[in-house]
Amino acid sequence: MSVDDKIVADLVNNKVEFVTTVPCKQLAGVIDKIDAEEQIYHIPSNKEDEGMGLCAGAFMGGKRPAIIMQNTAIGVTINTLVTLTQYYRMPLPMLISYRGELGEPVACQVEMAVHTKALLAQLNIPTYHFHREEDVNELDAILKHTFMCNKPVAILTDASFWNGY
Repeated sequence: MSVDDKIVADLVNNKVEFVTTVPCKQLAGVIDKIDAEEQIYHIPSNKEDEGMGLCAGAFMGGKRPAIIMQNTAIGVTINTLVTLTQYYRMPLPMLISYRGELGEPVACQVEMAVHTKALLAQLNIPTYHFHREEDVNELDAILKHTFMCNKPVAILTDASFWNGY
């Protein structure tokens, strides 16, 4: 089973019915699989904070949401994460491509990588970092945890996890 297939299967098995995505080259394969999955309602977003608002609406409407995004937008999501998802105890799995590490071909991506983990730690958001394909085997437990404790969770996936840029 491919990493993309495993991610989608774990989302379905954990009853995630709504996923919003923001485009990223690394995430393209999993986004295509989510779009094709009949048990998941997929709405692409223009911006990550907009996507979190969509996830909040889905959650308040009785659906389990998730967002798939890039780490370079963590900065624009801070207010939404604190005043919406955390304040209302909304579980929100965030599958995040962790751009800006070794081998990154786009220089402007590097600066946010320096701050991503510190910002998530400051917000008290549990963070997991997937480096190798086999790390995807942790996703099921991470999803169960976030829905049990009603907290957002960040799953950072770097280029080595996706087999390069």
